[in-house]
Amino acid sequence: MDISKRTFLKEISVLTVGAGSFSPVRAQTDTAAAREGGEKGKRYAMLIDLRRCIGCQACTVSCCIENATPLNAFRTTVSQYEISDGKRLAENVLLPRLCNHCDKPPCVPVCPVQATFQRRDGIVVVNNKQCIGCGYCVQACPYDARFINEQTKTADKCTFCVHRLEAGLLPACVESCVGGARIIGDLNDPDSNIARLYRRHQSALKVLKPEAGTQPQVFYLGLEDIFSSKVKGQPMLWQGSEV
Repeated sequence: MDISKRTFLKEISVLTVGAGSFSPVRAQTDTAAAREGGEKGKRYAMLIDLRRCIGCQACTVSCCIENATPLNAFRTTVSQYEISDGKRLAENVLLPRLCNHCDKPPCVPVCPVQATFQRRDGIVVVNNKQCIGCGYCVQACPYDARFINEQTKTADKCTFCVHRLEAGLLPACVESCVGGARIIGDLNDPDSNIARLYRRHQSALKVLKPEAGTQPQVFYLGLEDIFSSKVKGQPMLWQGSEV
């Protein structure tokens, strides 16, 4: 059921009068919304080969230009860390970050107006005409991959440049990567480059925060264990700071 901003705000104003503990979010999250849009049978994913990333930020710049994000707001970027696990110091550790387009995205069920949804091809998007900018999805994302766009006053994030994919083009970040570190494609297509790489390196691939249970579809090759919350089933004690 689609709910416009005006209708939502009107209903909230009525329901909150004398309702006390009414929660629009809880009312909307009992059942997950069905996937809509996109081509059924496809599953877009991204593989990032950290052995090839040089931290040049070409992906960040091209994304900002392509998607016209506000100043100091990024859909994707490459973070640089200095990390110690108590035994060693690893300096200049690079970690490209973006929306993980999870199979179980926690941002979707918390949206009170169903503006955030997942397409049939797995890409998670935001309907900016419907979003009310409440920020629930921003808080729900365990990867800090969302923000409220100060220009549109709505939620914003990486969309795998779905508008480019539908035109037969690569996302801006993939096309501009000088090291060829980012590979995107249909995991369900056994002949796709990403599917072949996934099969070849499956045992070495890692995702961020696997314990969150979101089933991320951004896979990292060469990811340091110190970025995982758990190593060999035990909590990882480490100190890190972003440069």
